[in-house]
Amino acid sequence: IKPGAIVIDVGINRQDDGKLVGDVVYETALPRAGWITPVPGGVGPMTRACLLENTLYAAETLHD
Repeated sequence: IKPGAIVIDVGINRQDDGKLVGDVVYETALPRAGWITPVPGGVGPMTRACLLENTLYAAETLHD
């Protein structure tokens, strides 16, 4: 990771102990990254918001 890079971790994995983690090793990337998304709670809320927006758009288009 280049110093100051923006890291967007979209991976999600469940470890044997049940903890959710991303594909990026957060603790290792954090000192180098200028900004990094956490897992969980990073891109998930934005994904759900976009899905809802697209669903509403499709419903409105269907009824027009």
